[in-house]
Amino acid sequence: MPFDTHFIQETLSGVSILYGTCPQNPTFAVDSRGVKPGDIFIALPGEKVNGHSFVESALRNGASGVIVAHDQQGVIDACDKKLLKDKFVLSVPEPLDALITLARAWRAQFSYPVLAITGSVGKTSTKELLTHIVGLAGKKYLSSQGNQNTLIGVAINILRLGHEHEGALFEVGINKRGEMERIADLLRPTYALITNIGHAHMEGLGSLSDIALEKRSLFSYFTEKSIGIVNGDQPVLAHVSYRHPVLKFGSKTTNQVQARKISISGAHISFILKMYQKKYQIDIKQSHAGVIFNSLAAASAAHLLNIPVELIVEGIQQSLVVNRRFEQRALADHKGVLIDDCYNANPESMKAALLAFQEIKTKAPKVAILGDMLELGVDSPFWHRQLGRFLRKTPSLDKVILVGDLVKWTKKTAPVGLVVDLVSSWEQAVECLEKAIDNQEVAVLVKGSNAVGLSNLVEKFAAKRIQLGGL
Repeated sequence: MPFDTHFIQETLSGVSILYGTCPQNPTFAVDSRGVKPGDIFIALPGEKVNGHSFVESALRNGASGVIVAHDQQGVIDACDKKLLKDKFVLSVPEPLDALITLARAWRAQFSYPVLAITGSVGKTSTKELLTHIVGLAGKKYLSSQGNQNTLIGVAINILRLGHEHEGALFEVGINKRGEMERIADLLRPTYALITNIGHAHMEGLGSLSDIALEKRSLFSYFTEKSIGIVNGDQPVLAHVSYRHPVLKFGSKTTNQVQARKISISGAHISFILKMYQKKYQIDIKQSHAGVIFNSLAAASAAHLLNIPVELIVEGIQQSLVVNRRFEQRALADHKGVLIDDCYNANPESMKAALLAFQEIKTKAPKVAILGDMLELGVDSPFWHRQLGRFLRKTPSLDKVILVGDLVKWTKKTAPVGLVVDLVSSWEQAVECLEKAIDNQEVAVLVKGSNAVGLSNLVEKFAAKRIQLGGL
């Protein structure tokens, strides 16, 4: 059945079509600022803002239609009538329920493989790498957009599934207990991959064991044909009895997919990829060790999707760079490089970024701008103190700029002799970095939780992306 007015009326109860008919093959959006021409804007009530306040803005941005709540129809009456010409306007009892119901019904129409990817670190990078490998094989897979990995994001991407696709790759993320099972129930993945378990979203999820339990809920609705993929180096994932087959990846010899003889030197990583007793030499122009496990995870998933091994090997060696994940960019008005790794941060990803920065060979001074690691719960002071102690393992650093409130604990344990500035905002960090540059060539690492706002600093200083491989 095509996604059209008839499908909507058959799927949803208590709906009213106020204007027009559903456009052919629609896409959906819940943020009026990101509406693209042709999108249907779904006005969702939020904790801070109500999407109904932005209906007219969405229409001005080119939305082909809107979905509103019955008790909010007044926003349609208040719109400029010229904006409503040839638009599809649907009124429903509750827009979020309507979105989930539509996504559930639409998902049921497709029997091709759907692979879901979750984990504390590396979800997006693994998804993008796997998307690249699948593309090399000439297969037409849908890949979920950007970081749309919440229940709402997954639902919107389900509605992008088409009969022209051969499969789909979804990124899945959670920060509260119970969320993963709801997403798994909606998505019903054929295969599911857990990259790793780390200290992320502990405030809403609890201990590492609790986080692992929540992540494993992605397997809740597996059928007898489903297969899970897990990081076999982590006991919270490997030493568990599963009701379904599991493929394990990692550096240990007990895994089916392994990285052996790992070498990291400067901006070069090499290892032997071992897949079911067969070995392949891998060389990657990168210094971030996370790329190794992302490669193993992507290789494991690609194997299940029947991608030829020579294309898997080719794909993981092509140094794919994901936006704001250790992305090297030239400084706009100065000599040097800025490494943008500020999408998010937890203790594991922070340490990995610092070690990768340490490996970069350069004569230029190195400056690390480190922001708060948020959502770590009651253990937050402990992890920030540990970060200060960890700076002893990065002796090439010339200066550290700490940004936020929690990083005050980091300053207390930072190595004696290391120049450390503590500021409360990204704006103040801008001033510190300008002084540190002082018309000289520099290498800068920017890392912190997204809410700290360090991406604003990056955009002030950074220019285009540059090729990896040192300075």
